[in-house]
Order: sequence, then C-alpha cells, then structure tokens
Amino acid sequence: MPQTVVAELIELLQLERIEENLFRGQSRDIGTKYVFGGQVLGQALSAAQRTVDPSRHVHSLHAYFLRAGDIEAPIVYDVDRARDGKSFSTRRVVAIQHGQTILNCSASFQHDEPGAEHQLSMPEVPAPEDLDPPQPVDPEQFSHLSAKLQRWLARGGPFEFRHVYPRDEIKVPKRPPFQHVWFRLVDRVGDEPDLHRAMLAYASDFHLIGTTTFPHGISYLQPNVQMASLDHAIWFHRPFRIDEWLLYSCDSPSAQGARGLARGMIYSRDGRLVASTAQEGLIRIVAESGKA
Repeated sequence: MPQTVVAELIELLQLERIEENLFRGQSRDIGTKYVFGGQVLGQALSAAQRTVDPSRHVHSLHAYFLRAGDIEAPIVYDVDRARDGKSFSTRRVVAIQHGQTILNCSASFQHDEPGAEHQLSMPEVPAPEDLDPPQPVDPEQFSHLSAKLQRWLARGGPFEFRHVYPRDEIKVPKRPPFQHVWFRLVDRVGDEPDLHRAMLAYASDFHLIGTTTFPHGISYLQPNVQMASLDHAIWFHRPFRIDEWLLYSCDSPSAQGARGLARGMIYSRDGRLVASTAQEGLIRIVAESGKA
C-alpha cells in the first residue's frame, strides 16, 4: 500500500507537457469536496520547475486560490517565463479549469550562492518514534462522515503524521493556536530535489490553516464549518528529504472577518530550518439546519 499511494503522488506531480510552456495535470480524490489545495501548489511548482535551468532552485512560491477545483476535470498549467536574470529566474503560473483561472502563482529561483546564515532553533519536542500515530476515528463518529472522507481515511494517504499534541477533530477542545507535527512520506523515493520540493509544497497544505481553529473549538470535519485556503506562501531555505522525518511547527497570530492567518516552520530532524510557510484561509461557521 505505501508504494501504491506514493507512486500515485509521484504520477500526480509529473505533469504531461502539451506545449513548450503548457502542462496538464490530473486530480486525486482525498475526501474533500474540491481539489486539495496542496495538489495544485505541488503541480504549479512542478510546471514552473520544468521551465527553469536545472542549476537554479526554487526559493519562494506565492499563490492565490481563486476558485475551487473540480476533482473530475484535468488542470492546465500555463507558465510565463517572466525573467531569467544573472542570478534569479521568475515564473508566473496560471492554473486553468473549464476555461477559468483557479490559481495564480509566482515562483522565484536562484542558483546556489554562499552568504550569511542564521535561523531560529527548532522547538524541543519528543522524537517521532516516541509519539503514537493518529488514532482511528471512533466507528460511530466515522459513520457520520461523508462517504468520500470515509474512503480516504480508510485507505490512508502518502504521508504519515505524528502529532506532538493530538487533538480530537470530532469532539473538539479549545486550546492555544499552535501545534507541532512530525511528518514524512510513507516510502522512500529517488534523490531528485525538484520532486522533494514539489512534494513538500503538497504536504505544506496539511494542518497549517487548521491551527487557526484551535482557540474556537471547531474542526474541518464539522458540517457547519466551511474552510478554504485563500493564499499560500512557501520559502525554501535548505536541502531536505521528504521521505525523512520533518517537524511542522505552526502557529496562528490572528483570526478575524471569517479569515484566519497561520504560519509554519519546517525543520529537518537534526534541527535545520528547511522551509517556512504562511497561509490565510476562510473560516466560516454557518447555522446548522434546524437551528436559528
């Protein structure tokens, strides 16, 4: 099973080239109503990477989610080679479905260059081996989830997670807006750095915006909670492997106006800060049917 789900993710990120700067990708149903935002991020980055000199590597990506993606339809990625300078290259990517833009993305690439270095230290947390894997959803609660989400939870995904502070997503407690989550791909993959970066872009959309819900005792699994990514930014700092444990340290400094802001820092097991993220998302609580 691990090889199957990892192979599916690799295939998802290896887009079909249909013109010099045009690529086509498919979607994978992970139990959400619409295309998973991390999938579009990973595919947009994959498209951009294939138009850049291999000596230059992505150091930042900024994206806006404009429309919900249709899981049943392919996505076309149109890459604009905005600039190739002496040190940096810039690409703009538009993701298109049914003739409409669903995502705008800009990515910047740089060749390796020495310079001053510093970083914030990794939080002191238990090792992933000392933490329990997520517990299965209670059968009674499981039966009330959508059929799509049931299939996804029963099958499992390409990443495994270890939560330092586990949270019940059904009977949700209120707590401060921060969390630490170890994660890694469930199987080994090749050494190609661009693949590892595209997979990190995909995985970075897990857990991040959910941090904004912690003080409010709500969860994406609750039927009266609407959540959606509005934008997403990633900065790639240092080399890493997606099939080795990484720590995702997330916090949320603010929520207001039916929006929440979350920030993340991703560390390798030996404490190197390998990437940073930021995301604002829609968090809307709607009245349940039968209630005023």
